[in-house]
Amino acid sequence: MAISTNCSNFASDLQQLFTSHRFTMKRYIRKTANVLLSILLGGAILYWMYRGFDVNTIKEVLRHDVNWWWMLASFPFGILAQMFRGWRWKQALEPLGERPRTGTCINAIFISYAASLVVPRIGEFTRCGVLAKKEGTSFPKALGTVVTERAVDSLIILLITLLVLLLQMPVFVSFFSKTGTRLDSLMEVFGMFSKTGYIVTAICGLATLVCFYIFRKKLAFYDRMKATVSGLRDGVMSLRNVRNVPLFLFYSIAIWASYFLHYYLTFFCFDATAGLGMTCAMVTFIVGSIAVLVPTPNGAGSWHFAVKTMMILYGVAEMPALYFVLVVHSVQTLLVALLGIYGWVMTTITDSKR
Repeated sequence: MAISTNCSNFASDLQQLFTSHRFTMKRYIRKTANVLLSILLGGAILYWMYRGFDVNTIKEVLRHDVNWWWMLASFPFGILAQMFRGWRWKQALEPLGERPRTGTCINAIFISYAASLVVPRIGEFTRCGVLAKKEGTSFPKALGTVVTERAVDSLIILLITLLVLLLQMPVFVSFFSKTGTRLDSLMEVFGMFSKTGYIVTAICGLATLVCFYIFRKKLAFYDRMKATVSGLRDGVMSLRNVRNVPLFLFYSIAIWASYFLHYYLTFFCFDATAGLGMTCAMVTFIVGSIAVLVPTPNGAGSWHFAVKTMMILYGVAEMPALYFVLVVHSVQTLLVALLGIYGWVMTTITDSKR
């Protein structure tokens, strides 16, 4: 009887191990496939843009046509943008009772941006993991503050986009026309819905929420999800309790001002873009910021295409525009990678907080 029970327990443990291993393998394969697809997407766009491109020409451009002093002058603002993020993150964590060291927050930001070069969108989880490991910070709470930061950043970029859109409406209309995007076609799709269609859609959505509410406790990960959602909620609500709201807003504005200056100063690296002015820089900056939402490593391909297209609309010839986006994106990506290596080294040699 005992032997039978032990065999049954062994078989059960073996089945559980096999199921867990199979689940892990599926998740690993899915994540690997997502990374490969993002790399292939970015590579396909880059190949389409630079097909037939003479490599020897870009060597000459790098040697003689780039003012590297302006490129170097832009670096401090790229570094400051990430440091401001670290300072703001530390401030957002304080109302939750989390007090990580400032250096660890900044280094975690450096690492997160470098990690996103390899796996798009992984940076948010990476920096929370670094803080959890080195500072003992709650991962769900840290992730909640990241959600708060993303909401604030989205609001800022939305306001800037609306302002630039109003000031440069003809340029955006021309951009949508050249890229084959028609805003009125989207409105036509929504216009096809009848009153009954809206009602049916709303009922289906409500029924889905009700079913999820009824069966949520039967889900295996319910308790874990509940704890995670609680931490996220605490993080999102933490903005109400930030001790110095003006300082938080200053950090938020300084982040995007630094990003813009990091980009704008590169205009003076090339004769073709040096005279375009602040307005063109703002428009291309906004378009590039939206383009990086495409899940490719650091917006590779999508950023190149969007910024190049806008520059052509401002009168820049195609080849100089291609040189600009290739050189600027490559150099700024290299800076992000170097900062990530620095952050990883500093985090490694720093003792964990007791």
